[in-house]
Amino acid sequence: MQIIIDAMGEAFRLLVGGDPYLWRIIVRSLQVSGLAVLLGLVVGIPLGTWLGLARFPGRGLAVALVNTGLALPPVVVGLFAYVFLSRQGPLGALGWLYTPNAMVSAQFLLAAPYVAAITLAAVQSVPAGLRLQARALGAGRWRALLLHLREARLSLMAAVAAGFGAVISEVGAVMMVGGNVAGETRVITTAIVLETRRGRFATAMALGIILLIIAFAANAFITRMQQAGPRRRRPLTS
Repeated sequence: MQIIIDAMGEAFRLLVGGDPYLWRIIVRSLQVSGLAVLLGLVVGIPLGTWLGLARFPGRGLAVALVNTGLALPPVVVGLFAYVFLSRQGPLGALGWLYTPNAMVSAQFLLAAPYVAAITLAAVQSVPAGLRLQARALGAGRWRALLLHLREARLSLMAAVAAGFGAVISEVGAVMMVGGNVAGETRVITTAIVLETRRGRFATAMALGIILLIIAFAANAFITRMQQAGPRRRRPLTS
């Protein structure tokens, strides 16, 4: 119990004291995970929408592959990213290994399947006749598609939350391709591993508490956006 109390006190001291080491780690974590989620949205939402609406030979296999991405072990993703970005790998010329770019790439590979799979399910949950009705009323193809996505917006926000949750707490992949270099590629999760190995359990738990605070704040913001629409709707009165 005492170590938990010490950890909470250490977390408060680090945050309030403006510790530069801590804030560099926090900023780097948000930069890497934020960019990875953004890229995951750019790829995952169109992919999930297409798979949810299109009908083509082999679609079942494509959907199964996307859903399999939900079970990708981060360490396996890190291994493949490491091989591809190493000097002998196909992308070795980029020189990204042990840089934030490599970490973003690995986390993107983790986030995109979550976004795509949840988007696919969200799009399929909307009645197919909605777009047909919109087209019959004169809406163009893209406007009808936007209407379809608008009806699925609550689940799409859940896709954002899932993608962010998948990467902000990840450690295996970023450790492998980032190297946990102080001031460069060290993020909160890798710092927790380092402090634990050093036997500084209070500091490690303090970083864990800070990570939970960040995750809660991000998901509270996403939830607020998600629920803002339904709150504005008023019941019909006679």
